[in-house]
Amino acid sequence: MIQRRDGPPTMSPQGSMRPRSPSEALEPTRAPQRPRGGKIRQPSRVLSTIARIGSAIITLSVVALVVIGGLALLLGHFYERPGPLIEARSVVIEKGAGRIEIAEQLERDGIISSRWAFVANHLLRNVMSGGKPVEMKAGEYEIKAAASMRDVLELLGEGKSVLYKVTLPEGLTSQQIVERLLAEPNLSGEITQIPPEGSLLPDTYRVSKGMSRQELLGRMQAESAEFLARAWEKRAADLPVATPREALILASIVEKETGKADERQRVAAVFVNRLKKKMRLQSDPTIIYGIVGGRGSLGRSITRSDIDTKTDYNTYRINGLPPGPICNPGRETIEATLNPAVTNDLYFVADGTGGHTFSETLAAHNAAVQNWRKIEKTQAGQERNAGPGVAEEGDVVGAAGEAGSTDAAAAPEAGAAAAAVTAAPAVAAPPAPAKKSNIPLPVRKPKTP
Repeated sequence: MIQRRDGPPTMSPQGSMRPRSPSEALEPTRAPQRPRGGKIRQPSRVLSTIARIGSAIITLSVVALVVIGGLALLLGHFYERPGPLIEARSVVIEKGAGRIEIAEQLERDGIISSRWAFVANHLLRNVMSGGKPVEMKAGEYEIKAAASMRDVLELLGEGKSVLYKVTLPEGLTSQQIVERLLAEPNLSGEITQIPPEGSLLPDTYRVSKGMSRQELLGRMQAESAEFLARAWEKRAADLPVATPREALILASIVEKETGKADERQRVAAVFVNRLKKKMRLQSDPTIIYGIVGGRGSLGRSITRSDIDTKTDYNTYRINGLPPGPICNPGRETIEATLNPAVTNDLYFVADGTGGHTFSETLAAHNAAVQNWRKIEKTQAGQERNAGPGVAEEGDVVGAAGEAGSTDAAAAPEAGAAAAAVTAAPAVAAPPAPAKKSNIPLPVRKPKTP
């Protein structure tokens, strides 16, 4: 047995240590002894504490990243997978509903499987949106079958709701438009005041379910002002109107005088020519508006007494334009008024076909009036033979369907002086009286004594 030597190994002639035996050569080298008088260096407590804290932070960060990554994968799974909806259906998101309320409704309606996953995804998208949060908008939405949370959230965020048509035809007064909007079931909210006459642009508007009626009125007013400003810039030279408002007033009269698109410019030319010659406009619709205002319909034929009664709007008794519009004219009528036909016409009267006969002289106009009287008598006889009944809409000739014109028996001489005497059949049944509205009317100028 080889015995281990405790003595120091021998030194070689070159000064290096040399093992004294093969077994000693196999032993590991021993560390040198600490020098005498040296102090043992203790590790720093501060550094040890910092190291432990840093290690804990790194560990927690790794764990948090793993947890967040797992949650993100789970949310992504909920976000992307097909939803539980079996068949397409519509859902109405009420205005002012919060994200939790919306999520609960979607879960209750079977559109999403988890409201909390929906809310979490919405919050996550807001964080990742770079300062542009995804706001879910009110309205009625068509949700397709098996729509994922992504599909639903994008649909609500972009506001791609079902749109409904609200058609407001040309020639209605502001009061009539308000009454139609109040009867529209897809709109919400009250209307506090009737907008000024002529400030609304008639059109077919697309609205989402629950849209505010006041909001739609504001949109109509904005579009009207914008369109009038553009049309005014493209007006013909030498018009007898000095401002866009005067053009709007004249356009409202043209709108009520004819419903035929091919006559608008020629009717506008008659009134433009009369204004240039300082002739009174003598338009029947202005008589009606002076009597009933925004209600629109007189409910009977115009009488001689109506013609002789002076109001602020009766252009048989006032010079120039009335103080304001008598309806809300459409785009085409505004353009026709600002770019009338180039004619010398000063008169027009109904021709029995829904249109008008235009004349440059009073003699020609009187002949056209007599022709219309014959047509009127023939129509009246046919209606008497047919028995009592209500006249068709097309039977009312004149001011854009207004059943209010100079009656031949009441004013036989009126046709010779009128610019636009347009008679309606006397047998036409009067419409039902308009419902009274408690909405305040816009302030108008006081009547002159």
